[in-house]
Amino acid sequence: MSSDLVIVYHRQPYEEAIENGKLVRRVNKSPNGIVPTLKSFFGRVDHASWIAWKLADDPSAPEFEQKVEISDEYGQYTVSRLALSEDQVREFYHITSKEAFWPILHAFKERYNYDPVDWENFRDVNKRFAESAAEEAAEGALVWVHDYNLWLVPGYLRKMRPDVRIAFFHHTPFPSADMFNALPWRREIIESLLACDDVGFHIPRYAANFVSVASSLFDVELGDTVAVDPAFVSEATALTERSIRETIAHNGRKTAINVCPVGVNTDYLDKVARAPETNARLAAIRQELGKSQLVISVGRTDYTKGGVQQLEAFERILEANSELRDQKLRLMHISVSANRNMTAYAEIQAEIEQVAGRINGRFGTFDWQPVTLVSRALPLEELVAYYQAADVAWITPLADGMNLVCKEYIASRHDEDGVLVLSEFAGAAVQLHDALVTNPFSHRSMDRTILEALRMDSLERRRRMRRLRAAVKSDDIRTWQPGTLELSGPTKNTAAA
Repeated sequence: MSSDLVIVYHRQPYEEAIENGKLVRRVNKSPNGIVPTLKSFFGRVDHASWIAWKLADDPSAPEFEQKVEISDEYGQYTVSRLALSEDQVREFYHITSKEAFWPILHAFKERYNYDPVDWENFRDVNKRFAESAAEEAAEGALVWVHDYNLWLVPGYLRKMRPDVRIAFFHHTPFPSADMFNALPWRREIIESLLACDDVGFHIPRYAANFVSVASSLFDVELGDTVAVDPAFVSEATALTERSIRETIAHNGRKTAINVCPVGVNTDYLDKVARAPETNARLAAIRQELGKSQLVISVGRTDYTKGGVQQLEAFERILEANSELRDQKLRLMHISVSANRNMTAYAEIQAEIEQVAGRINGRFGTFDWQPVTLVSRALPLEELVAYYQAADVAWITPLADGMNLVCKEYIASRHDEDGVLVLSEFAGAAVQLHDALVTNPFSHRSMDRTILEALRMDSLERRRRMRRLRAAVKSDDIRTWQPGTLELSGPTKNTAAA
C-alpha cells in the first residue's frame, strides 16, 4: 500500500529482542525521544512508511524480511528495512558518519579523518534508502528525511520521484562554511539538500550557516531576509542569530529554510514527575542525600559533550571551596556510552573514569564520595526523580545541536525549583534565557557559574524556573513539524516575517 508520509531515518521505529528463541518487537522504552516523536505523525495520514537499515549476516539471503507491517498505538504502518552487512554499517556509520562528518559538524577539525572513508559505500547506502522511499511513496507524498548520515537521499530521490515533496531535518549543528567545506564531498552533499522542498534546523544560526555554505559553493538566489522571533534571541549565547533567509533557489528549484527546534513531551514528563512511584523514589533519594546539595549531569560519552571538562571544573571547585566538602555537595555524572566500538569514545570514557576516580580519591571520605559516576542509561522514571532532587542541572556540552536533557529537567520540575546551568554552545541556549549560561571552554566561567547556581536564593531560583518552564512548554514536541510542508495545521516557525 502506498504511503502519504514516508519517514527516512537510520534507526528502526521499535526495539528488537529475542524471547524464548523468538524475535519480538517492542515499543521504544522512552516515549520522550525522536523515534516516538516521528511516529506520532502517523495518525495524521491514511498510511505511512518508515525506512531504516537492519544489520544482516547475509544481506542477499532470501529469508530476510524486507518489509514488516506494524500495528501499535501510533497506528498501522510499513517498515521497509535495508539489509546491510557488518562491513557496510561500519563504513557507512562508524567511519564516514562518525569519523568524517561528526567532528566537522561539531567544529572539532582536529578529530576529522576522511582517509578511511569509502565514499562509494556511503553513496550506495543513501541510494538504497532513496529507492526504498520512492517505492513506498504515493503520488505527491511527503518524504521526510532525517539527519546527516542520509545527506544524499534527497538528491537521488528527486531524480527517481520528481512528484514527491521532500523535507529534510538536520538534528546536529550545521557548521560555518570554513568548517563544512573541509569535506571533499561538500558540493555533492549541498546539491542533494538543495533538491529538497524544505530543509529544517533547530536554531537560526544553523540555518544561516547552511545558506552561507550553499552560497559559497553554488550560484544561488537568496530569498527575503526575515527577523528572528525575539524569543530566540539571547544576548548570553554565542549561537544567537538575528535574521535568516526564508528561501534559497538553485537550478530552478526553490528550497524553504525552516527553523523549528525539537522539544520534549512536556505533558508526559509532568505526568511521570507527579506519579506516586516517582514521589516514592524522590523521597528515598532525598533521604539518602541528607543535607548535601545535588548537581546532576546527563549526557552521552562523546568528546562533544564536555564531560571531562565538567569533572575538572568540579575538582577545581572542591579544591578552592573547602566549605563544599565533607557531605555538603555531590555530583551525579551520568555518561552513557555512545558507541563502544569506537576508539575515540572509549578514550573519553576512560578519561572520565580517571578524573572521577581522582576526585573521589582526593576529597572523598569513608561515608562521602563527591562524584557518583553512572555509565548506563537510567529508566526515564528514575531519571525524573533525580531531576527533581537535583539543586542544579549542569549541562555544558562543547557543541550540541539542541540538547533535550536540559528541557527534560525543566519539564520535570513542577515544583518550580532548581537551577539550570547551560553551555552557550548548546542550541537550546537561544531559547532558555533564564538558564545560567556558561562557556565550557573557560575555567573561570565554568567555576563561577556553578558556584552562582549553588548559592542562588530560593526566590531567584523559582523566578527563573517559572520562565524556563513557560519557554519549554511553548515549544514542546507538539509544535514540531516537517517544515513548511504541512501534514495538518499550520507550521510553527521561529522566524517572523
